[in-house]
Amino acid sequence: MKTGFELLKTDPSGARLGRIVTAHGAVDTPVFIPVGTAATVKGLPQGNLEALGVQLLLANTYHLYLRPGHELIRRLGGLHRFMSWGRAMLTDSGGYQVFSLAPLRKVNNEGVLFRSHLDGSEHLLTPEKASEIQLALGSDIAMTLDECIETPAPRAAAEEALRRTTEWARRARAHFREYARGNGDSAQLQFGIVQGATFADLRRRSAQQLVDMDFAGYAVGGLAVGEPHELTCEMTGEATALLPKDRPRYLMGVGKPEDLADYVRLGIDMMDCVLPTRAARHGCLYTSQGRVLIRNARYAEDSRPADENCSCEVCARYSRAYLRHLYLAGELLSPILNTHHNVHFYLELMRRIREAIAAGNLAQFGSALREQLAASSA
Repeated sequence: MKTGFELLKTDPSGARLGRIVTAHGAVDTPVFIPVGTAATVKGLPQGNLEALGVQLLLANTYHLYLRPGHELIRRLGGLHRFMSWGRAMLTDSGGYQVFSLAPLRKVNNEGVLFRSHLDGSEHLLTPEKASEIQLALGSDIAMTLDECIETPAPRAAAEEALRRTTEWARRARAHFREYARGNGDSAQLQFGIVQGATFADLRRRSAQQLVDMDFAGYAVGGLAVGEPHELTCEMTGEATALLPKDRPRYLMGVGKPEDLADYVRLGIDMMDCVLPTRAARHGCLYTSQGRVLIRNARYAEDSRPADENCSCEVCARYSRAYLRHLYLAGELLSPILNTHHNVHFYLELMRRIREAIAAGNLAQFGSALREQLAASSA
């Protein structure tokens, strides 16, 4: 099977309808990717994910490297077989942990020296090592190691992180190609990650440097880390304007439901975020009428489903009153049902976005969506 990206249609707004072909099936884009950090989406068995229509999952290189270990997963047949998932899988590089676990790591030109959050042991994660781990895992899409920094950042720090990210991408690309020469062409698609903090010229520089390395796809990283939504969009647009039209574009770590159409209009094909699953565990349900905080007393005798416009199994069967009871009682079923609903909501939203692109009216759809979801039923 020939892997790669097929661009099917471009909307007047700039949004793209496409398909990523992987060794484990095709992925319709634009796509939202549920996060399965430790080879599991918290609260949802793989059969449920398949029934929901998930085509692509994300797993975390850093966490799987530490536990249970990439060599163990390789010996057991790779990540797909290990977790019994037959569809496409994306693995990040561990770069975000460089940012989020700052007290436990030191960054230099060689890579990232970090202490395990599990047992305090020291490990050196290099661009080559991150690539090697992901090849052992056998993911369909693999990210290069990058340096994500805080926002706002001084320009000097952003320039240094960009320089390092570019050099790491070059090393990771060379390692990947060397592996392919020695082992036959790999079906894995390797993506580079655009950095540059909130400086437009640095974003453009990063994008151009990565394009010159001819990656199978390109991600925009280091955003949605505290900056305003408008600035996220501005920096994303600076990058996507320079990225090749025949490769998929991935905005990492986003986002709120009302923002997704904005990113798609900027030419983004892929997005991921822990928000639907994390919010579910805290009793926050996303609905067509805004957020429902299910713990609130107003739902104690509410016999309606979480979302009367939702076709998911949870809304077809359970009331808000029951979901509130489960949450307040601390029952394990609570995060399971809440997560099922939220993931369905995100996937259904992306399906409607793809329909709007096909019809050529995403701008109108996005405006109506923002107005509709800005409300909160808390």
